[in-house]
Amino acid sequence: MTRHRTDPEPPTAPDDRMVWIPGGTFRMGSDEFYPEEAPTREVDVDGFWMDETPVTNAEFERFVEDAGYTTLAERDPDPANYPGSDPADLVPGSAVFTSPDGPVDLRDPSGWWEYVPGACWHHPLGPDSSIEDEPDHPVVHVAFEDARAYADWADKRLPTEAQWERAARGGLDGKRFVWGDEHVPDGTLLANTWQGEFPHENLELDGYERTSPVGSFPPNEFGLHDVAGNVWDWTRDWFSADPTAGEADSPSCCTPTNPRGVQEAESVDPRDPAEVPRKVLKGGSHLCAPNYCFRYRPAARYPEPVDTSTSHVGFRCIVPADR
Repeated sequence: MTRHRTDPEPPTAPDDRMVWIPGGTFRMGSDEFYPEEAPTREVDVDGFWMDETPVTNAEFERFVEDAGYTTLAERDPDPANYPGSDPADLVPGSAVFTSPDGPVDLRDPSGWWEYVPGACWHHPLGPDSSIEDEPDHPVVHVAFEDARAYADWADKRLPTEAQWERAARGGLDGKRFVWGDEHVPDGTLLANTWQGEFPHENLELDGYERTSPVGSFPPNEFGLHDVAGNVWDWTRDWFSADPTAGEADSPSCCTPTNPRGVQEAESVDPRDPAEVPRKVLKGGSHLCAPNYCFRYRPAARYPEPVDTSTSHVGFRCIVPADR
């Protein structure tokens, strides 16, 4: 059972869009679904502040304008990282989801992902698209370094995987979803996810084809929106198929406190796509479906290459209580 601390909530929030996540011990992971989520184990996390929603287009735009920042998707790719490639193909862009006309092999993501030249955070579907009417949608096409740059600018941090999962569960310890154990309680869809057969049949029963304005669905018990679906969130932990790998130094008698996962990337050669180091994503996205990537659950985790940006990955930030 989750044990809440008696520590009082700090008197002042870092900003009015952050909510307090009380410290406590909770059951992290799951033994029911994907192997990289297991084992379920108790971990302890100190209290912290977290953004109520993913960072929005409007918020990211303020950062870009103030810092003069250029995202990874907007920069020319380094030819040294792509030996043998035609220089004409090395143009700025990002990966955009494109629904196929019919069923495809679910083992091959190239059936629905397309590298689109000119796609970036303010042109999410390509150079002819715009976020002008979507200031309150979560920013996408942000690589890990882009999310970290925003966090540094805002005097915040990206969450660890344990912090993220503690916050997303909202005190509902050990539940499958952030709202409980029932997938669609009373027939109500509680997150922006995929309904229908992925990737060719999008029924849009939740009202959205792609991203939705942040806060369109009910918050969890801690007051956080979009911790299930909409967009994946970057965390600052390196991915390991064994989620307990970073807890090896904790005494066997004790519950790990503020675990960080593995502390170094397992591979670092940027010239080999299979070797690009990966960070942990949490939360799932609007592209997650029961028949593919059933990961809009708090225990779910996904390894994302740090040099990658896509149309379904965003982020949110935290501030420790003792900063």
